[in-house]
Amino acid sequence: MTDIEIGRAKRARRAYSFDDIAIVPSRRTRDPEEVSTAWQIDAYRFEIPVLAAPMDSVMSPDTAIALGRYGGLGVLNLEGLWTRYEDPDPLLEEVAGLQGTDATRRLQEIYTEPIKGELITERLRAMREAGVTVAGSLSPGKTKEFAKAVVDAGVDMFVIRGTTVSAEHVSSQAEPLNLKEFIYELDVPVIVGGCATHQAALHLMRTGAAGVLVGFGGGAAHTTRTVLGVAVPMASAVADVAAARRDYLDESGGRYVHVIADGSIGKSGDIAKAIACGADAVMVGSPFARASDAPGRGFHWGTEAHHHDLPRGQRVQFETVGTLEEILFGPSRVADGTMNLVGALRRSMATTGYTEVKEFQRVEVVVE
Repeated sequence: MTDIEIGRAKRARRAYSFDDIAIVPSRRTRDPEEVSTAWQIDAYRFEIPVLAAPMDSVMSPDTAIALGRYGGLGVLNLEGLWTRYEDPDPLLEEVAGLQGTDATRRLQEIYTEPIKGELITERLRAMREAGVTVAGSLSPGKTKEFAKAVVDAGVDMFVIRGTTVSAEHVSSQAEPLNLKEFIYELDVPVIVGGCATHQAALHLMRTGAAGVLVGFGGGAAHTTRTVLGVAVPMASAVADVAAARRDYLDESGGRYVHVIADGSIGKSGDIAKAIACGADAVMVGSPFARASDAPGRGFHWGTEAHHHDLPRGQRVQFETVGTLEEILFGPSRVADGTMNLVGALRRSMATTGYTEVKEFQRVEVVVE
């Protein structure tokens, strides 16, 4: 790829967002009813390639259970309100009523409450008793402290999620998490990320992770690009990490690591484009914040929004468009891609003649 000259001392390569590309119809079409949106990671099969982001505004134990019953995977934030407070509902009501800059300051205060190991156990137990696949998320900084409580509680899948996660974190302040050693010692599959480059993804795959999250600075509630100046357009990021998956498949003698797009998934078309660029599944946040049964009550924020000294996110408000089930499966009452996400993916695959998600990764795309 040809570099672009920014100035005499700096060159850069062109990268593309989902908005920059489009999927090309092929010579063959199919009936949407003949399309399968199922995918499998490790021993776990899901009917839809959708994970819910571990954000308090979209995932409670109840909504994680609901998504599991709909065929997806709800990931609970194990550093969130449900593991800090016995009853977070009054706080969620308060957050929905905050005005302007008061929201960031109050979120910082609310999240100073310590995480309680017994609440981690209780929340995961409720999800397990409901009969769904149980997944919880910790940041790299909290993984050592609470991982045993998470695994002892019977989690099926463990997610280590941060703004960016590397296999080579360097710190003079504390011993960093050894991802390879940690994953090797666990008895459950681990999904780790985010990452946004071929090399970073390849290093994460070598730790033994079952899946990697792709994304940096791209969520609707993120201000990372504004605060840190760091962001990577998602179409290029997903394609680069998909290439790392291919290279690692050869390097490891056949070990397949799943690529999960985590960022800039705002509309149904973004899901299709993410898979077209090589993703096996997507992690969704803001579309679920539009659900009438979302815990955020129409508001949406991530863990970056309450960082104690450098917030890189904000609480944003969305119009409620329907229930979680309607957002996933319709019927849609709008024409903007915010409802019937799975139906839209199914139709996109059918329009281009593909019946399986992995096949759809080969679809032709163009730069608009």
